[in-house]
Amino acid sequence: MLFISVLTTIAAVGGVNAASSFASTADGRNQFTPIQAPVLNAANPGIDNWKFTIKEKTGRKQTVKGFGAAVTDATVAAFNKLNANLRSQLLNEIMTPAGLNFNLLRHTVASSDLSADPAYTYDDAGGKVDTGLNSFGLGDRGNAMISMLANMRKLQSNLTILGSPWSPPGWMKVKGQLIGGGTANNKLNHAYEDAYAQYFVKYLKAYESGGAHIDAITLQNEPLNNKDDMPTMLIQQDESGALIRDKVGPALRNAGLSTQIWAWDHNQDVYSYPQTVMNMASQYVQAAAWHCYAGNNPDNWTPLTKFHNEFPGKDQYMTECWTAVGTTDWVHSSSFNMFPLQNWANGVIAWTLGSFTGGGPALSGGGNCHQCTGLVTVSPDGSSYKKEIDYYMMGQFSRYIPKGAVVVDGTGSYLFPDNTGMEAVGTINPDGTRTVVIQNRYNHDIWVQVGTESESQTWNARVPGSSVTTWILPKA
Repeated sequence: MLFISVLTTIAAVGGVNAASSFASTADGRNQFTPIQAPVLNAANPGIDNWKFTIKEKTGRKQTVKGFGAAVTDATVAAFNKLNANLRSQLLNEIMTPAGLNFNLLRHTVASSDLSADPAYTYDDAGGKVDTGLNSFGLGDRGNAMISMLANMRKLQSNLTILGSPWSPPGWMKVKGQLIGGGTANNKLNHAYEDAYAQYFVKYLKAYESGGAHIDAITLQNEPLNNKDDMPTMLIQQDESGALIRDKVGPALRNAGLSTQIWAWDHNQDVYSYPQTVMNMASQYVQAAAWHCYAGNNPDNWTPLTKFHNEFPGKDQYMTECWTAVGTTDWVHSSSFNMFPLQNWANGVIAWTLGSFTGGGPALSGGGNCHQCTGLVTVSPDGSSYKKEIDYYMMGQFSRYIPKGAVVVDGTGSYLFPDNTGMEAVGTINPDGTRTVVIQNRYNHDIWVQVGTESESQTWNARVPGSSVTTWILPKA
């Protein structure tokens, strides 16, 4: 595997004045492999043709703020099973320009479904009410999470980290339990609102002290996902808006914390939830967070465009979409990057960064994602790791679209009812180069033409079948 940074590769073929192309294919034969570079006005050798356009001058849209994945307890456990040298090698491949160049991570605040038993929070207090948070403590797993994130920060100075809890301590909920006890009262006991807000403050300060600064939080992972065999908590949209406006937002500011709050953190099909939160607490909310589980086709992501049109000054992120070897495929992971970017998302976060081979560890219970596998999977004995197809699909975006790039409008993306077709997204980069990421769902090569606003001729090259191919076009 060649781990050559984008800048090094471009320099080797003539700097920002030469075009280049890199591809990853579904069969694994290409993995960020340099292939035929696009050329102005090159002739079609006689294969099927597809044309895109990008509007890098007049169609500038949102600023890209990062790509990455979720660091769960499963990720930490799997990566820490590797010896120090292998772990260091892997983290470099994930966090630096020589690999994925990830600069946007989501971490689980205490237990998620991708945690080993038992489920926990940072203030379980033996099930007793602890409004003073005197029993607050990170425990072994919290400290291991801090250590992992702190190491990642050292490798990626431009890193943004989002923290999402799956539940507050059980004693804060009406049912008085973290898991179990039924779903009818799986909601916040509002007598403990102030303790709930201070729980965020204590968590953020503890991570800061450990070298793992947290840039943003969501109140609750999937606030409408009410399950009994994993940590969850039901929070309604007006309840979320009021908690942010009256409790959590003021508590963060009073503590001197600049941590952002992102609304929602759930699927694209309940538009009214982030809309309501933004209308109620916009002074404290900087972004909306969306998951993919309402569908991962182009139409499913249009609520993000609707949100941008209503709240043009706010950011948006795709903060969760699962991968599972044997269940999801290369189209799935490339699409949850492609479609949010086409619809005003500023960043993309996969679920999850790492796991053991076959998935996990995960909590007991049928509602937990035992089959979720990371972009990287680690052998049970910790002797090796494997970069799964999703690693390369995400890398076709994260390696070649730098933080600070601006997504540009374009034409030509289209899928037929049988899910064949071509999709593309383009950016104008801080150095003036242009990136075009192309998803080819056909199982054969396509001759792709890309028209720009800067040249009178199209850029043309062969794009492999069943691939994601990234073109770097020179500065215009």
